[in-house]
Amino acid sequence: MTAEHIESRPGAYADSVTLMQISADVQRSDSVAAALIGMATELNLGLAAAMGFQPPLGAGPNDLLIAIRATDGSALAQAKAAVDAALTARPVGSAGTGGGGQLPRTTATAVRASGPGLALISVPGRFAFAEAMDALDAGCDVMIFSDNVPVEQEVLLKGVATARGLLVMGPDCGTAVVGGVGLGFANAVATGPIGLVAASGTGAQHVLCLLDHAGTGVSAALGVGGRDLSADVGGRSARAALTALDADAGTDLIVVISKPPDAAVAADLRDFAAGLSTPVQFAFVGPGAPDLTAATETALRALDLPVPSWPVWHGKSAKQRGGLLRGLFAGGTLCDEAMVIATDLLGPIQSNIPLSPELRLAPLRTATGHAMIDFGDDELTVGRAHPMIDQSLRLERLAAAAADPSVAVLLLDVVLGHGAHPDPAAELAPAIAAARERGGGAVVVSLLGTAADPQGLERQATALQAAGAQVFASNAAAARFACGLIA
Repeated sequence: MTAEHIESRPGAYADSVTLMQISADVQRSDSVAAALIGMATELNLGLAAAMGFQPPLGAGPNDLLIAIRATDGSALAQAKAAVDAALTARPVGSAGTGGGGQLPRTTATAVRASGPGLALISVPGRFAFAEAMDALDAGCDVMIFSDNVPVEQEVLLKGVATARGLLVMGPDCGTAVVGGVGLGFANAVATGPIGLVAASGTGAQHVLCLLDHAGTGVSAALGVGGRDLSADVGGRSARAALTALDADAGTDLIVVISKPPDAAVAADLRDFAAGLSTPVQFAFVGPGAPDLTAATETALRALDLPVPSWPVWHGKSAKQRGGLLRGLFAGGTLCDEAMVIATDLLGPIQSNIPLSPELRLAPLRTATGHAMIDFGDDELTVGRAHPMIDQSLRLERLAAAAADPSVAVLLLDVVLGHGAHPDPAAELAPAIAAARERGGGAVVVSLLGTAADPQGLERQATALQAAGAQVFASNAAAARFACGLIA
């Protein structure tokens, strides 16, 4: 008989990265059937209810929500103890603490104790500006993991950073590699001669993983936030990141990765890059541009490095059939890339992040034609974990699409690495197998990961393959294969 526990802790707070990791760690146990540790926002309370929990009365966004379902009372007690231990953990020793061993309560006091460096900001978006400005005032470069930060605040922060010779990565910077250390959602990769400037988290991860498959690595990967190359922001952080990598003796080639950028900003950035001493290659996802796999191959050839055959794990035979394509993505740039490819091969694609405004689809509304959804878009991550951690929304849509006789092919991405779901195939493989057994269409997966990632790339690929999916290390190859299955 199962045992469950749900509570809200008024006034308690932990940052989103910490809560994501605690939820993931607790769910690793075979004796834990469900766990949700997060702030008691409206979305998280709704998610708890959907998971079968009765949300506490009066719980609100300033309260910490803890919901656990386990196989028995003993397992539940162990899970609760693990959550409490993770929430109360403190660094060993006195580094970064005040005279009484108390942790700093502000960014400024932390920097005074440790000296300026790189400050990682991961708080709700409405609070990120104040913390980031404190870090800049203290002389720190800043990585803002938080999303839902107003663009006006982003422009102001990056203007201050530019004036002071500092770098702001983000907001919504999900991935970076600095000094050989992965930050945010990061894959385990080696050091190498290529530096990345990325206005895209999953775009950067995809190139990182492809480079790893090719046997090389990166000097650094500097995320600048998905809006940096927009007309409003004007590429402020991209120029700062290019300057930093140009000054790095270990960088022989710089690759700039972005979703479709503003045309004028892209042209200005090309002019800026032309004045650097280090060669710069642009990998802008969009119509008429090379996909990220082709861009990676170009970078390898530029350094006389071999281009490998990208791994493929073929599942049960998939046949052509008439019907619709449904893309269910955790990565926005991967969704963009797949839409560009599918538009060329199948025609217009509806989406919550469409290539053209007239194709916009409300995030959870059923489409009438070919469609792709980015579940990592800001609109779907307010108050809840990113879909690379919490797959619940995507699993619901997968089941609904599989039951729709008009859907011929399902296209998914699965992103591995530190910070991501500890075993995504454990949830996705049964859902894929059920879809196939129900007579649903083919399932095609682009799997981003490296051999050293904690989830085990080969183990994840084999589990998805055994469930009947066609699995590709190249997102572009997966998209083309999926489109080829539409009669």
